[in-house]
Amino acid sequence: EVQLVESGGGSVQAGGSLRLSCTASAYTYEMAWFRQAPGKQREGVATIISGSTNTYYADSVKGRFTMSQDVGKNMVYLEMNNLKPEDTAMYYCAADRLWRGGQDRLAANRYQYWGQGTQVTVSS
Repeated sequence: EVQLVESGGGSVQAGGSLRLSCTASAYTYEMAWFRQAPGKQREGVATIISGSTNTYYADSVKGRFTMSQDVGKNMVYLEMNNLKPEDTAMYYCAADRLWRGGQDRLAANRYQYWGQGTQVTVSS
């Protein structure tokens, strides 16, 4: 069992920045960030393979969000810049110990472990 704990959420005005962190209790092969706004489906935001620079982003955040990691600490980060009101959501960290192939990397059912989420609110 892997526990994931997110932090770093908050409220910010449009155009601002936030940095989310996620700490895993054990090694995982792939980690990702998802988000879910009220009344909407959970959306994959970014994913990274442990120990590599292999990242993948949703089109909606490309060029604004950057996912990075500290392998030694089992941590991943999501640097969010130029935030927009439509970025408002609960952000979740997800992880899996297995490599499930190069397709559907932002599919929620790909990841076995999930954190409790951290709220991000962007005001206009």
